[in-house]
Amino acid sequence: MKTNNKQRLFEITARLDKTFKPQLNELMSTIPTDLNNVTNNDINKEILRDAIIAEMDAINLYEQFANKTNNSELKKLLLDIAKEEKTHVGEFETFLLLLDKEQDKELENGKKEVTNLIK
Repeated sequence: MKTNNKQRLFEITARLDKTFKPQLNELMSTIPTDLNNVTNNDINKEILRDAIIAEMDAINLYEQFANKTNNSELKKLLLDIAKEEKTHVGEFETFLLLLDKEQDKELENGKKEVTNLIK
């Protein structure tokens, strides 16, 4: 999310709930990748990882807003949008795993490790 978009989002949300004025720079990740320096072979993977980061930030932000509001309709809307963002994460992750077989393998290894830990 570009800085001016963060500022716009902050302005909108500050109007929604005057008591909830977080510093968006602390809530939102800074996308670390400078795509100008990424090789052509890796650019699509980097784009997908950055997209996942942005979606995760959106999920966290909408869920935090939902927890702060007393307006039940707004809460319902925010949680519904957060759920949609989770679908986006799944879409980006699925595509990333098609492009990055090592990531796919390590994701499966991580699932196995967690399964073994919680047995």
